[in-house]
Amino acid sequence: MAIPNLSFLSLPLCFLFFFFFFSHAQSQTQFSYAKRRYGERSRCRVERLHALEPVRRLESEAGVTEYYDESNEQLECAGVSAMRQTIESNGLLLPSYSNAPHLVYILQGNGITSAVISGCPETYQSYQKSEQGRRHGERQGQQMFQDEHQKIYRFRQGDILALPAGVAHWFYNDGETPVVTFTVFDTSNSANQLDRTHRHFLLAGKKQGQQSFFSSRESKETSSNNNIFNGFDLELLAEALGVSRETARKLQGQDDQRGHIVRVERGLQVLKPRRTEESTEWEEEEEEEGRRRRRAANGIDEAICFMKLRENVGDPMKADMYTPGGGRITVLNSQKLPILRFIQMSANRGVLNRNAILAPHWNINAHAVVFVISGRARLQIVGNQGSTAFDGELRQGQLMVVPQNFAVMAQARSEGFSWISIQTIDNAMNNAIVGKTSAFRGMPADVLANSFGISREEAMRLKFSRGQEMAIFSPKSKAIGYGDM
Repeated sequence: MAIPNLSFLSLPLCFLFFFFFFSHAQSQTQFSYAKRRYGERSRCRVERLHALEPVRRLESEAGVTEYYDESNEQLECAGVSAMRQTIESNGLLLPSYSNAPHLVYILQGNGITSAVISGCPETYQSYQKSEQGRRHGERQGQQMFQDEHQKIYRFRQGDILALPAGVAHWFYNDGETPVVTFTVFDTSNSANQLDRTHRHFLLAGKKQGQQSFFSSRESKETSSNNNIFNGFDLELLAEALGVSRETARKLQGQDDQRGHIVRVERGLQVLKPRRTEESTEWEEEEEEEGRRRRRAANGIDEAICFMKLRENVGDPMKADMYTPGGGRITVLNSQKLPILRFIQMSANRGVLNRNAILAPHWNINAHAVVFVISGRARLQIVGNQGSTAFDGELRQGQLMVVPQNFAVMAQARSEGFSWISIQTIDNAMNNAIVGKTSAFRGMPADVLANSFGISREEAMRLKFSRGQEMAIFSPKSKAIGYGDM
């Protein structure tokens, strides 16, 4: 009886810590953003930008991790690092945590995951009747404890998962196809009190395997190849955890050669709702439950432990902007997923049809890390001196940083263009130059005429030539079918 009481007494302290941290993050949003970016301008040497590809490959028993070079000037300017991971069927990405909050986009596949928040209750529980209970009847039977753990989340292609700094998490692929993810870590976030190097802390396994360098510049990642238990004294570790020396030695993983993504031979046994219950209707019920909790929230557990961590941005029906024949854009910010206010990140998911144009615009309050999901596009980025920072092609698997306030425009190639963009603030905004609700549309025609030395008629054409189109422009040279959407 003593153990449950001690655990219960520890909950208020953990709750108070997370509640203070969460409340402080909400009230200091703009101040924290300014503080974390202040003084970093000298690192933004981004007169010339380049499309980035992974520079380091780390192989494990059941998957591969590919790292982008975080010492690259673009990533240093944005204060982020990025990686792409592949988890094979029945592969388990072992528990770990990071010094920076991050967003994980599911490029392919489906599976289950969990973010273990300290102090929150284990709401998934399992019991069975004892043998003595069966002999004396069910009413007199005693319940035998089996297992309990925190909530399991199911993820699928198109999902974004938000993970705060320092929160332990794991991923498991229970599908038939590999799970492929793209992750951006915001190392300049105020939650990271270390330097701006991404540090990955393993709770199990070790990072090992063949490393292939695609670039002469190595990643600056300096995290240990071993898990955190490896650094503790074996005797003290065994005593602290209440396990045998042999178990403590296995926790240290000194003889484990599987890497940090391992294969689960007979499938992972966890408590979770049956697959038949996890349908679109289940998702809608979960969203409604989340809204109900937010309306009725009156306790710390509602504020922290039941925060929604996942949102799908790949579903075309969730698009916020849509142009027939042009494409669509889905915006994910803290208004849709409140935990983003806590970690100060957001995302856009976009699709351009053949030859469609992403309207020229600039990002008002954030850097954007753009990853190409599929297809190709010509991308142009212009800096404050009117010089071209980038004019080239982006293709599948490449990454590009669009610095804050730099003007950007893109046109899809014949096969179309699909991307995910991760921004470094929870409610990123941009300003379109032309089209509906744009800078030019909001200016008097005479201001435009005198600014550019054109006639008033030409200024009116400049303002209204795109009609009601906003963000995405359909190509005017040829008609595009709706089937591409």
